[in-house]
Amino acid sequence: MVSIAVNKSRQNVAMLGIGAYRPKRIVSNAEVCEILDSTPEWIHERTGIHNRRWISGDETIRSIAAAAGERALKNTPSVEREKIGAVILCTSSWLKLTPHGAPSVASDLGLNGVAAFDLTSGCGGFGYGLGVAADLIRAGSAEYVLVIGAETMTVGLDPTDRGTAMIFGDGAGAVVVGPSEENGISPTVWGSDGENAEAIAQDVDFLTYMEKAQRLQGTDPAVEPVGRMSLHMEGPKVFRWAAVTLPRALASALEVSGVAKENIEVFIPHQANARINELMKKNLGLADEIPMANDIENTGNTSAASIPLAMEEMLATGKAKGGQLALLLGFGAGLSYAGQVAVLPPAPKEASF
Repeated sequence: MVSIAVNKSRQNVAMLGIGAYRPKRIVSNAEVCEILDSTPEWIHERTGIHNRRWISGDETIRSIAAAAGERALKNTPSVEREKIGAVILCTSSWLKLTPHGAPSVASDLGLNGVAAFDLTSGCGGFGYGLGVAADLIRAGSAEYVLVIGAETMTVGLDPTDRGTAMIFGDGAGAVVVGPSEENGISPTVWGSDGENAEAIAQDVDFLTYMEKAQRLQGTDPAVEPVGRMSLHMEGPKVFRWAAVTLPRALASALEVSGVAKENIEVFIPHQANARINELMKKNLGLADEIPMANDIENTGNTSAASIPLAMEEMLATGKAKGGQLALLLGFGAGLSYAGQVAVLPPAPKEASF
């Protein structure tokens, strides 16, 4: 019997550095309401959002993903760039299925040739990416992995849709993951609810969109203008799903981590809605004094980018400190979720604001 080699495994893994990029354009609730039938006060009351960032000028999902990755690499001076063995791009808004985005972003970062792949899991994407990166390192498939969450949600936004137009923003955050003396990333708790997947969905699939466009080119009078594919969300259904599913997910994340909730020092949930996050913190029984990420207030919901952006904001402003124990949970389209208990990386020397 021929013996097949096995990679050398590493049990202890941690986030070693963090970086982010926030688009230059700041969009207030008042500006959103120039098109959307709403008021700035109502938007803030329902979502917790005052402002959000939208790409402008020459900013693209590729450029902001590379910028966040570059900052993460610079903020991890202990890891030489050539030691990065894989790049995971967590996104749902890369505009092409082929070529996928990660190889191009890796090349922009001077990492051409490494393993590079996209991971699409909606707003839970960063949690999935962090779990996959940790397991890649534990299995010996890579020594260091760069995980990037990047979204340009506004590219597919209908500015008149009350369910989405006021919520979403653009941005990118990244972390360098690698071996450490003490374990800093717990096993990932993740799951999905495909029975309710259409609660967050594009209005048409790509094939239907193209067929409609082709028929329109033939001047078929029965065909309405194509417009563009837009994201739509059944807010009440998503809220009900979140209220039932996420407390269980948080409790499971704590259980598998072996960490008691009394030892959690920071809570960083996906920045979907400030009301949902407050409800989760209360239902989990976390102490009032435990800081909770509120990056949504001035960044909006940036889907797979929201957790690394919120983490970077807390570290850069001193609301949280490197080395503290944080409870992370991403959730959204799928409907899917992913959570971990993790040790926070050092505060970034080069911040995004």
